[in-house]
Parts: sequence; structure tokens; C-alpha cells
Amino acid sequence: MSGAATPARVRRHPIWRLAAIAVLTLGALAMVVPFADLFLGALRTPAERLMRPPPYLPATPVWRNFTDVFSRYPLALWIFNSTLTTVSITLLQVATSVTAGYALAKFRFRGRDAILRFVIVAQLFPFFLFLIPLVFILRYWPLLGGNDLFGQGGTGLLGTYAALILPFSVSWYGIFLMRQFMIGVPDDLLEAARMDGAGEWRILWSIVLPIVRPAAATLALFVFVYHWNEVAWTLTVTQSAPELQTAPIGIYMVRGAFDTESQLSLQQAMILVTIAPVIVAFLLLQRFYVSALTGSPARTR
Repeated sequence: MSGAATPARVRRHPIWRLAAIAVLTLGALAMVVPFADLFLGALRTPAERLMRPPPYLPATPVWRNFTDVFSRYPLALWIFNSTLTTVSITLLQVATSVTAGYALAKFRFRGRDAILRFVIVAQLFPFFLFLIPLVFILRYWPLLGGNDLFGQGGTGLLGTYAALILPFSVSWYGIFLMRQFMIGVPDDLLEAARMDGAGEWRILWSIVLPIVRPAAATLALFVFVYHWNEVAWTLTVTQSAPELQTAPIGIYMVRGAFDTESQLSLQQAMILVTIAPVIVAFLLLQRFYVSALTGSPARTR
């Protein structure tokens, strides 16, 4: 049909392109405006905070708010705790997901289907259901934290970095995600590597992992963002160990203790400082995230 417009021609029409640009621009503004408002709010003086209505653009930006948050609060310690726990959890989850996903995708062994069904079903249960049992397991861990062989006499792993990291060392969603991506790796390629004398670890590291690298990077990004902002478990574990509090917990405590107009600028500056690592992580891994969605290989520099 020569008279009918094809979908490709419609997409190339100037009106269609302008509409797409307008929608993307509105979406970008919807993402940027809250951060811009947060940044401008961090620069306001207490007097500008008390004005009604407060000025949107600060007359005299208070840049020292970004340094005062480090002198008034133990923000450096909170960021260090967040970085240590989040990076450790991310590395553990990616490592366990890659290895378990490879075994479920490429190995044939008895019980494999049952394990896969368990992995799928386990994703239905939220972490909050296991919060109290996990606290008791860590509290009565034998021979650690002053406990005897029967887990009595001390605090076990509570009040340690291990309590923040170990419960999140395995991700059922991560295992399933990596397994689904690894199914697409050609078996003939792996058999050729085995015939050349390569072991399973060499095959996983040199052949499989480069192919599924976008999926692994996407998983790492999701894990990093989620656990950087995690509150419930960290707040439960660090009740008796305030020196282990992370950045979100610190902000939560500051808001509860100093939730006044004069402190809002400092709080907003603290929020900006603490979300900076998440933005950096996204910028570093965005090309892998996009390639995982589109199915194209990511370019490396």
C-alpha cells in the first residue's frame, strides 16, 4: 500500500520527533527539579527559612553548610560505614549470584529443578518476615561476641559489621537473574573451552562473565542503591552499637532530634552529600544498565 504511512515514516515525522523530545524533556525535568530544589534549600540561611514565603533562590548562598555537616555530626563515619557495608554486600551478592546462576544454567545434577523452584518461590517472601529470627541467630551465634559453645553469655555477632553484611550475602532474585542471562550463553562455546583444557572457574571468569557483564553490572547497581538506603535492618542491629550507624540512619536520627526550620538547610546538605555516592555509582554503571535492557554489548573504555 503506497498511500498508507508505514510506522517507520510516522516515527520520522517532525511532529512525532517534537512530541518525543517534549516528553523526554518533561521526564528529565521531573527528575532534575527535586535535586535542584534540594541543592538550593541547602544553601539557604536560617533567616531565609523563616521568611514566608521563603525565597526560592538564596540571596547569600551558605556554602559552608556542606562542611558544617562534617564538623557538627559524625557524617564521615556514617559514610564510611555505608560504603563498607554496601560495597561488601554488593560484591557478595554478585559473586554468589554469578556462581549459583552458572551452576543452575549450565550444570546437570540431581535436584537442580527443585533448587530452581525454591529460588523462584523464595522471592515471594519479603525480608521483614525474617528480621526477628535473624536477630536471634546472630545474637546466639556460638563462640563469638563472648558466647560459649551453646551461644550463651555474650552478644554474638550483634554490634559488628558482620551483622550488617552477612544476612544479605545471597540474593534469590540475583541468582534467578544471572541464571536467565547465562542460559543464552552457547553450550558449544563452553564445550570447546573444556576440550582445550579450561576448568570451570576459568570458563566462568574468561568466557561466561564477559558475556553477561551487563546483567552483573545491573545487579550490582540495584544492590548498591537498595542497601545504601536500607534502614530497617540497620536500625535494628545498631541500636546497641551507634558507631556502626550508616548515613540513612544518621539522617533519620538528626531529623528526629533537630527537626527545626534552622536545621533544615544542614539536613538538606547532609542528604546531598550522602546521595552523591549513589549518583556516582549510577553514572559509572549506566552503560551496562542500558546494554542489559537493549541486549547490546556495553562498550568499555
